[in-house]
Amino acid sequence: MYKSISMGVAALLLASSTSFADTYNVTSSSDSGKDTLRAAILDASSKKGPHTINVHTSDIVINKPLSYSGSDLLNIYGEGQTITSNGNFNIIESTNGADLAISSLNLIGPGGFDINNRGDINEDAGKGVFVDVRDDQEGIVNLILTDVKVANVANHGIHISDCNLADDCGGGGGGAGEGSPASISVTLNYVTVDNVGQGKMDADGLRVDERSIGSIHATINNSSFKNVGADGVELDEGQSGSVLVSVIDSSFIDNGTYCLPSILESFMPAEDEGEFDDYKIKENEIPAAVVGSPDDTCIEREVSLYDSGYVEEYEFGIDTDDGFDIDEAGPGDLTASIIDTMISGNFDEGLDFDEEGAGSINMIIVNSNSMNNSDDGYKHSESDDGDVNAYVLDSRAYENGGKGFVFEEEDEGNVAVTVVDVMTTANDDSDDTGLEVVQDDDGNGSLTILSSDISDGIDDDGVTITQK
Repeated sequence: MYKSISMGVAALLLASSTSFADTYNVTSSSDSGKDTLRAAILDASSKKGPHTINVHTSDIVINKPLSYSGSDLLNIYGEGQTITSNGNFNIIESTNGADLAISSLNLIGPGGFDINNRGDINEDAGKGVFVDVRDDQEGIVNLILTDVKVANVANHGIHISDCNLADDCGGGGGGAGEGSPASISVTLNYVTVDNVGQGKMDADGLRVDERSIGSIHATINNSSFKNVGADGVELDEGQSGSVLVSVIDSSFIDNGTYCLPSILESFMPAEDEGEFDDYKIKENEIPAAVVGSPDDTCIEREVSLYDSGYVEEYEFGIDTDDGFDIDEAGPGDLTASIIDTMISGNFDEGLDFDEEGAGSINMIIVNSNSMNNSDDGYKHSESDDGDVNAYVLDSRAYENGGKGFVFEEEDEGNVAVTVVDVMTTANDDSDDTGLEVVQDDDGNGSLTILSSDISDGIDDDGVTITQK
């Protein structure tokens, strides 16, 4: 699978280097005018491509988005320059579904955003790189970033949107909207995403929205996502199609902080949860949804009612986010390999991978660490008819606020987990919190543990354990 993806990327790069319709050399660092980056992008937008732009100038300050409206491949090759936005807007955007490749550039927003200084009050919050997929797009939409830094933008650092609701598409399996038949491929090599998404709710380091029959292919090598307001990476595949992910030698650190508990806790109701017998409490007798906080969407209110209409239970919570979040809904598999990767200090789960609908989770985790995350270190959940298959080698989970490793199948389907040379310790309360493997419904479950130290215990249900 990953070989085929790599071959496809290689073919794209070969084509982009040998068959340009137009080549532009940027020699002016001004924001507009002759020989500027903006002039090159504007001219390329009006012509058939593919196109290449070579940036040979010093750093550039821009006063509005660098917007490419063409439909053919655009390559932008820098030499380590910094492009700084002089305001809260997208830095580089492809507005007509074109493939985009960027190398050796730093894309830096104005910064200074947080929940008390939002970027979405009177305007659309700016992104670092934005690719908007056309409604009629087919084939594969490619985004390739190499040696790129994205920092200090209010919204997503990198966003590929195949959703007709744009930023209102929503995240997770419950996200709304429609999209094109196209698949999305994103390749990140030596990419740093730092201090983005602090200006609005649910703004991620890398966000991919796929809302039709296409799949998501993500290859992340030698890259880091840190200090992101929402998820370091969020991949949402909402209908038929699969999610295929390869992560090597990367990190997801201190993400999910926009809804900062230390700021929002004072706005929580005194009684933030409750459970009642039937016919005891009406909904108007429990705390109402929070209003008047810096961002009320950060505070979740969940209410369960009896058939009588009386309250069974309610709960308030602050919506922090994960290091790496994948939601695959509808027919299709979630297949991922996580190798030589650090996942630390994220304000919800470290990894949070969910599959619903017809499809399975297939995981490989090798030589990776998940530690000091506020909830589970590695969490994998399959909620419909499908299997959970996982192989974990030489990896660790410790001092997480939830479980170390979680593999759960909630409906019909099998669970098969093998862990080799794995260590867990001091997760949650250390009472069966190192490793959770569960088959909740009809299906078979197996857990094989070899040469491992699960010092904080195993929580198993519906599985047969073999331990050596």
